[in-house]
Amino acid sequence: MSQEPPKSEPAAERPEDSAQLSELREKIDHLDQQLVDLLNARAKLVVDVGTFKRGSGTPIYAPHREAQVLTKALERSSGPLPDRTIEGVYRELMSGSFALEQPLRIGFLGPAGSYSHQAAVKQFGSSVDFEDLQLIGGVFTEIRRGHVNYGLVPIENSIGGGITETLDALAENAGHIWVYAEVQIAIKHMLLTDCKPHDVRRIHSKPEVFAQCRNWLNTQYPNAALLPDASTSQAVQTAKKENQTALEIGAEPGSAAIASELAGEMYGLPVLFSNIADNPDNITRFYVISREQARPSGDDKTAIMFATADTHGALVGVLQAFHVQGINLSHIDKRPSGRENWAYTFYIDALGHRDDERMQRAIAQAKGHCKELHVLGSFPRSTRIL
Repeated sequence: MSQEPPKSEPAAERPEDSAQLSELREKIDHLDQQLVDLLNARAKLVVDVGTFKRGSGTPIYAPHREAQVLTKALERSSGPLPDRTIEGVYRELMSGSFALEQPLRIGFLGPAGSYSHQAAVKQFGSSVDFEDLQLIGGVFTEIRRGHVNYGLVPIENSIGGGITETLDALAENAGHIWVYAEVQIAIKHMLLTDCKPHDVRRIHSKPEVFAQCRNWLNTQYPNAALLPDASTSQAVQTAKKENQTALEIGAEPGSAAIASELAGEMYGLPVLFSNIADNPDNITRFYVISREQARPSGDDKTAIMFATADTHGALVGVLQAFHVQGINLSHIDKRPSGRENWAYTFYIDALGHRDDERMQRAIAQAKGHCKELHVLGSFPRSTRIL
């Protein structure tokens, strides 16, 4: 089994470098002071914006404005910082702005440390409050009750496909809860443990995760017991507890878990091996859901749910309505309607905002082929993977 190379000790500063380093560090300190001053000047303007929003009933979180800010920041950057770093800085900056304008509470599919939690932190930053909810339906319920401001739910995975619980919850809450934004997250599975690599004998995770890491596990740990847990967060806690118990009784720890880096940080289990999934391009797309509807950003999607009429070619007629208007469909899925056998509800994402004239014409034409059609929300199109 391969092991990570030992870390080398940092080289000591040479005396002849000290003066040059001191000069560079003084310049950095000066820039840091300017940055702090500018950040606080910006924060004062944010407070004024928050006062206006509260007075006018304007939503604190505006995804169209978020898209504008991020796009402008990336366009203005000429390097050497990579776009990913610039975006990360601005997301944390906007998170702090939310806290100044009005504290936000974000619901996500728990438990804490799950990939949904990681997605929520990457999207909203660390300055908002998070509520881990045990069911996808519970995220919708808490938004309708007003207990959380926004929710984040998975809609599809690039390997596993659509998330049926989210599709069903969208149908149940159509007209009450709206798709407000979308987030794409790279799913990076980590082997987490606080024991030595060759001592790992038990590995905990969800069955789906084992399936996504099968080849790596067969190569690196062919004899390890793969033990299923209800969640990756629970897997980390189980492995941590087993290793602690082993130490207490004088035995050799041998438990590990496959989960997110965030779960390891939260529960105190370090990363032993990074990015162990067989497919490195594992991406999950999430919807941000809200009681509010998002304004046009200029680069949007519209989520639509429909059930076709019992007529020949009805589904073709719906799809043709969007084709005629030159509207691309970026996602299509279906679920049993639950009302009668072999009847289905379809879900599509169409490129464009519901207020666009072409989209309005396409929807009007599509309705002629449907028993029912509901717009679930228009939202800025995600163009970056977090």
